[in-house]
Amino acid sequence: MTADVLVPAAPPRFRAYGPRHIDDIAARHGLPAEIRETVRRVSLVLPFRVNEYVLDQLIDWDDVPGDPMFQLTFPQRGMLPRDDEDRLAKLSADPADRLLLREAVQEIRGRLNPHPSGQQQLNVPRRDGVELPGLQHKYRETVLYFPGQGQTCHAYCTYCFRWAQFIGDADLRFAVPEPSGLIDYLGAHPEVHDVLVTGGDPMVMSTERLRSHLEPLLGVDPVRTIRIGTKSVAYWPQRYVTDPDADDVLRLFERIVASGRQLAVMAHFSHPRELATDLARRALARIRATGAVIYCQAPVIAHVNDDARVWSELWRAELAAGAVPYYLFVERDTGPYDYFKVPLARAAEIFADAYRTLPGLARTVRGPVMSATPGKVVVDGVEHTPEGAFFQLRMLQARQPGLVGRPFRARYSATAAWLDELEPDPATPADLAAAVRGQAPAPHTEGNPR
Repeated sequence: MTADVLVPAAPPRFRAYGPRHIDDIAARHGLPAEIRETVRRVSLVLPFRVNEYVLDQLIDWDDVPGDPMFQLTFPQRGMLPRDDEDRLAKLSADPADRLLLREAVQEIRGRLNPHPSGQQQLNVPRRDGVELPGLQHKYRETVLYFPGQGQTCHAYCTYCFRWAQFIGDADLRFAVPEPSGLIDYLGAHPEVHDVLVTGGDPMVMSTERLRSHLEPLLGVDPVRTIRIGTKSVAYWPQRYVTDPDADDVLRLFERIVASGRQLAVMAHFSHPRELATDLARRALARIRATGAVIYCQAPVIAHVNDDARVWSELWRAELAAGAVPYYLFVERDTGPYDYFKVPLARAAEIFADAYRTLPGLARTVRGPVMSATPGKVVVDGVEHTPEGAFFQLRMLQARQPGLVGRPFRARYSATAAWLDELEPDPATPADLAAAVRGQAPAPHTEGNPR
């Protein structure tokens, strides 16, 4: 009698689930009809995409809809005004209203501030008066690059400030098919030493496709840091562990590091559960073994992580995995902003309470930080004076390099959630005050580095 031979199970292949799979997901995980229909309606406006790993490993289906990972990945009631939801329900019920439904979706999206903080008007560089597609150049030393094949993600975050990349509207999308324009631009701007490859998520690309975008950067000597903005470790860690080209992508990382550049993987972790699986920890270990440095960042968002204990646990888990806690951001004023926003006063409390619990090596994290029109503005705390209470603010990064590091203050508000809701102190220097009010300089052009 021949002994049975155990054949290892094949590693899972990535498969995305979107709006057309809502009924299947609902049947499989027991979603009530009301929640299912809410997901269906809201996903007409906001992008929705998950995968097997998110569904099986990250969401606690016994705690739906309150589960933070469900809130993070599934559209929810309250993300759109109730009148808009009702209108979408009525129009989507009748096939004869398809044109009216499309118009309603476009109108609602237009009210959701699809490109906040002057991204299209102020960040896109120009050459000979012509905009360069797929690039943003907001800060003197850093250029953002959007490879066209990387403008999706393994799953979508419901709060994502780049949601407009995913809705199929070419007028709202940053993307370019290949890097020749980027390389030419960098040649004319030697002050740029840092390129952030972003999306979407560049790690949805095959290794060969990713290599075609990254390797040309190795021929640009002033570029010393290559950053990859990614949520892949949280939403599909198999990319670095069991995917068919997982070893190939790690060898590509090793090649970049061997060239003398710093490779920084800018990992987005919104909740400690994303770091709790064995696959995620293995992925982080394999990335670190290439010589890449992993920096971790995410916004503080209502319904998901607006709790100091959650951030303390998250930052400690990042440190334990050998990654660097980097930024706690403030949710940007775009998409379902009213659903996710956390007032600055509350965000500052959450940050301070969590920060106090950290060991020294985890106190690399900075926040809460608004990535606003003039630059990155950090809330350092609240100052109480005989004239009243003030937020202590500071420019961590700025379009105008002369503003970097400079402090200022604004009247305390218990409800303000973004920079434009604050009243700067009248004593704020004129150049800082102008920047805070959104009077930003013109976009970058060749021969006009800022």
